[in-house]
Amino acid sequence: MRKRNKGRILSRPKHQREALLRTLATSLFLHGKIKTTEAKAKELRAVAEKFITRAKTNTVANRRILAKSLSPFTVKKLMDQIALDFTKRQGGYTRITKLGSRKSDGAKMTIIELVKE
Repeated sequence: MRKRNKGRILSRPKHQREALLRTLATSLFLHGKIKTTEAKAKELRAVAEKFITRAKTNTVANRRILAKSLSPFTVKKLMDQIALDFTKRQGGYTRITKLGSRKSDGAKMTIIELVKE
């Protein structure tokens, strides 16, 4: 039984799920928005917002913590560009917009994007 366990399993073992969320977060930071399934987007929201919150405080320690999960180019863009856009925002850095069902398998599709305000 999965009592009191947070998060979605996404039909993957733990290491594959973490790798999937890292690559989705990298794509989100590099492109600004991505199209994915609703379950993946909801899980990605928590991961991406924690990365952005960490990047808002520009210290060497935070850069090293982010570098464990993200590529050096992504860390640089996240710390130097994206985090500066959200200095006055206390949270809610992403927006999920529902699109409808995918034709092939009927999965609920969404667009997750960084809020630009």
